[in-house]
Amino acid sequence: MSKAPGIEADAVAPPPGAAAPPEALQAAPASATAEAASRHAKAASGVAGTASGVAGTASSLFGTASNPAETASNPAETASSPAGAASPAEIASLLEKTSRTFALAIPLLPEPTRSQVGIAYLLFRIADTFEDAELWPRAGKLDALAAFDQLLRRPDPEAARRAAERWLAEPPCADAGYLELLRRAPAVLAAFWALDPGPRQLIGEHTRRTVAGMARFVRRADAAGELALADFDDLKAYCYVVAGIVGEMLTELFLHGRQALGPVRSFLRERSARFGEALQLVNIIKDSLADSRHGRRFLPAGSDLAEVVTLARQDLRVAMHYTLSLQRAGAPRGIVAFVALPVRLAEATLDLIEQRGPGVKLSRPDVARIVADLDQALDQGLPAV
Repeated sequence: MSKAPGIEADAVAPPPGAAAPPEALQAAPASATAEAASRHAKAASGVAGTASGVAGTASSLFGTASNPAETASNPAETASSPAGAASPAEIASLLEKTSRTFALAIPLLPEPTRSQVGIAYLLFRIADTFEDAELWPRAGKLDALAAFDQLLRRPDPEAARRAAERWLAEPPCADAGYLELLRRAPAVLAAFWALDPGPRQLIGEHTRRTVAGMARFVRRADAAGELALADFDDLKAYCYVVAGIVGEMLTELFLHGRQALGPVRSFLRERSARFGEALQLVNIIKDSLADSRHGRRFLPAGSDLAEVVTLARQDLRVAMHYTLSLQRAGAPRGIVAFVALPVRLAEATLDLIEQRGPGVKLSRPDVARIVADLDQALDQGLPAV
């Protein structure tokens, strides 16, 4: 993976005012390096053929956070779920059915951030399913987004059950994973409602902001629901709504309760939206051909694909600096890995698009190699990106 200008490729030095990297980010002793090399070889030679298999490999590669208070044995993971709420195992299953990259990355996070981000991702995916609903007219999308907004504002299990029945009576799409998520939406909402007040407020506010922004773009579509973005500014505004806000939410969840990240708090917040925008731009470029067949034209008319790729690479450089600031400030290894992995995958995807054009995807062996390379970099105290 190429390095952004100004990012050194050797040991990770802390920026002024930040704590020195913890032992987990320094070079591993020879015995540990040998053990890691064995794990890298196994990962590169045989990753399971499903998203769950790859995610399981990544989770075992990266292990748990270096902070004992943030390991998988945290009570947040082992405690039973509130009545009617989706369990951690069900959240993980729904992630595998509705995501590729995030089903791979979320298991790397320490608890309780892992549970919070898993629930948040599914809430954003529900909203995204309504916005993209290829089988619904514009009015149906707006009605579903409005109902979802109300459920985010106020717990109402019965209203959630009725809403899910309406959404499935005339399904918005044919994707089995997304329809399963809508069927279990009341349980996902119950898990959200059961979160501690701080994370629940953060997730709720950011999800509602995205829902409101999605509704604005849906209203601009024609009666059949087809949307075309006007220009680059319009493209960036759309990316902010559907991904920049996600980057802002993730940043607040990373910072929540972690005083050690105080020195880089402002730096992260200033770059959080660009981090999300970078990943969304890569997705838009990759899926542009398929989206156009479904009436979604996120690349502005007459735009040069090379210009969009250039913008995506600029945003990825910002995302790299964001990632390194977390690493240098001593963020838990799982958070660094969670952020670095999609950045590495996005850059590799852009490289592939420039070689072969939109519509291509990384192969599972490619993903396994990227996972192993990242793990090795973290083992050796090298920059994560």
